[in-house]
Amino acid sequence: MLELRDITAGYGPAAPVLENVSLTIAPGEAVGLLGPSGCGKSTLARIVALLHPPRAGIVTVDGERVRGWRHRAPRHLRTAIGITFQQPRAAADPRLRLADTIAEPLRACGLAAAAKDRTAELAEAVGLTAELLHRRPHEVSDGQLQRACLARALVHEPRWLVCDEMTSMLDASTTAALVATVETYRDRTRAGLLAVSHDRDLLTRWCDRIIQLPPALIATSR
Repeated sequence: MLELRDITAGYGPAAPVLENVSLTIAPGEAVGLLGPSGCGKSTLARIVALLHPPRAGIVTVDGERVRGWRHRAPRHLRTAIGITFQQPRAAADPRLRLADTIAEPLRACGLAAAAKDRTAELAEAVGLTAELLHRRPHEVSDGQLQRACLARALVHEPRWLVCDEMTSMLDASTTAALVATVETYRDRTRAGLLAVSHDRDLLTRWCDRIIQLPPALIATSR
């Protein structure tokens, strides 16, 4: 179970963007987080991914309370969660080839020996050719780069996935392909999913239930 309880969060001294928000995701469950721009969806996604500490509240991953964030989080918790972001060009190092982008989390954890085989496996899963793997971000489309970012999110075989507006900049065919890749992975691993979007139709098709933000979390079932 991944659980957030009574979360309040924001940035700097400004008023919080989230107050007393609670959320649970069960293994194998797909939860959609719906809301307009600026309502705190991405902040909540970053908290789930252990990238942003809340001002108050408790985050629990598989029964273990989270007490550190970003590089201070234990490795076994960091690698349990994969995330993709809305803007792949902001999320990828422009100096790295797509192959290195996918393998980056493995190298960061001292697992470089597994990088070549794992990269090839995931590239095939997300629909990237061997030739594309040798290109850098400025040499590929947004859709191709987002495929690489999804592969990177899957590289540690996470038990939990966060897709933060993953498809909002993509065309319909690429959106369908990436959602299918995520679902194929989840069918095999029973990974839980938090899918963040302002597109209710997409979340209705994709998720088991939808949570509306703001002004309060109101669950609606598919």
